[in-house]
Amino acid sequence: MLRFIFRLAAAVALSVSVIMAVLDATRSVAASALVMTPLNTSWLAVSPDTRSAFESYIRDNINPLLWDGVIAWVLNQPGFAVFAVLAFLLYAIGYRRQRPAGRFAPT
Repeated sequence: MLRFIFRLAAAVALSVSVIMAVLDATRSVAASALVMTPLNTSWLAVSPDTRSAFESYIRDNINPLLWDGVIAWVLNQPGFAVFAVLAFLLYAIGYRRQRPAGRFAPT
């Protein structure tokens, strides 16, 4: 059941990644130049309140260096790439390895 949840989350993250990539591709065609929207810009466009709440939670409760060093760097990456990597990691966690067939099984 837990593997199913990870694979479902991977499918959702991959769907978000594809949607963000299509948006960037559309903007790139319209601008006649490569446009890659950072995740921070997309997040602020969708829900600025949750973005500021997340930042204040990390700075106040965990560590300000985590925000400045790691999370700010991730938020400056293109949104489609962040969600694609997240989808890959979630799928890798939920992946079930196939057991090898018996010794005399046909190949």
